[in-house]
Amino acid sequence: MPRYLILRFSSIGDIVLTTPVIRCLKEQVPGCEIHFLTKKTFAGVLNGNPYIDKLITITKDVSEVMDELHSNNYDAVIDLHNNIRTFLLKRKLKRKSYTFQKLNIEKWLMVNLKINKLPEKHIVHRYFEALNDLIKYDGKGLNYYISPENEISSDQLPASHSNGFIAIVIGAKHATKMLPVDKVAELIVKLRQPVVLIGGKEDERRAEEIVDKAGNNFADYIYNGCGKYSLQQSASIVKQAKLVITNDTGLMHIAAAFNKNIISVWGNTIPAFGMTPFLPDASTAKNYISEVKNLNCRPCSKIGFDKCPKGHFKCMNEQDLGKIISQLANLGN
Repeated sequence: MPRYLILRFSSIGDIVLTTPVIRCLKEQVPGCEIHFLTKKTFAGVLNGNPYIDKLITITKDVSEVMDELHSNNYDAVIDLHNNIRTFLLKRKLKRKSYTFQKLNIEKWLMVNLKINKLPEKHIVHRYFEALNDLIKYDGKGLNYYISPENEISSDQLPASHSNGFIAIVIGAKHATKMLPVDKVAELIVKLRQPVVLIGGKEDERRAEEIVDKAGNNFADYIYNGCGKYSLQQSASIVKQAKLVITNDTGLMHIAAAFNKNIISVWGNTIPAFGMTPFLPDASTAKNYISEVKNLNCRPCSKIGFDKCPKGHFKCMNEQDLGKIISQLANLGN
């Protein structure tokens, strides 16, 4: 029975994007056993995944589980993170390894010199390139599993949202990936449909500002779910939404795992980095990418900043909300 160790330490979205590899490995390598090593912070993303035989977590350092990893006697290590940490781990384990290429040079050229040498290829397909002699992509998209106790029923939402709603994910790890408060409020006014604001505790104040800016006339349209739900519970709300409007963040990829219609809003990062919503090959769902093109400062980072380095934040402040609204009909909403 071959035993594989998959490595990916961050983030929520990155880990969700590894799920096709997990599934295909389990289904295409007879009798294989799959272990997944990640940070404890992100364990919840993979809880309930039926293709994983053992989830191993660390708090800070791989040394916490090194004895266990040695004793598991892996046939191969599948490195879907590819950094110094995983390089050193592979050297210590002394096992055959498969490592995906991060395109750090190509990303540096794009961020710093605006020279585009990036392949027109999603990161999921690049994962499979690294495993080309072991497995093939099956075309079935991403996976995400919600435990029954974390499912949010429709009667837990306001009655005004019982006939359907749009989920708006207002948060992101970095401020330069977030649609500004006034733009979100303006979007809600233009939508004139029930919406659920989704975000963590850190997004509560922004959500309150959005509600205030939208005004009393639209209070009944908005249910502020920020800070009220866990990640899995937020995922349950995304799963029920008829459409998801989201920044470039983890819940965007979770929405794709549920095969939702998605409008993704891009600020300082760009779709060319290869991490757009990844839908199944046969999906009838649609993804519309909203971005401000032809800005000579974009992308300013491959990840993000706490504030716009130039001070103008044009990549978000100049988002065309009219075009986003016009896409509702194309997306069946």
